[in-house]
Amino acid sequence: MFQGENGGILAGSVIRRAWRGARCAVLAPHVFDSPTGKRVYDNRHTRLTKWLNDGIPPARVAEWAGNSVPVLLATYARCVDGQLPDLKKRLEAAGDLPDLSDAD
Repeated sequence: MFQGENGGILAGSVIRRAWRGARCAVLAPHVFDSPTGKRVYDNRHTRLTKWLNDGIPPARVAEWAGNSVPVLLATYARCVDGQLPDLKKRLEAAGDLPDLSDAD
């Protein structure tokens, strides 16, 4: 919670208005219009998704987020993207994936 200048708790509408103004001031229009960081809480989702997409092990991300791995994956597994080419290279290098370059 954020405290106002008179000691009271700021209304949610005040926080949302300030957040919107800050986003508008620093983000490119296409990013501002996207759902990324639209709410203050969205930063958590954005960060966790980025960590997973960067290949940080889910157990570590879950620990940092204060979640269990099943809760983390139930929420974020569908957001993980862009790792397949790297995973294929690693599996091929280890000899665990057949070479499919000659397949139709």
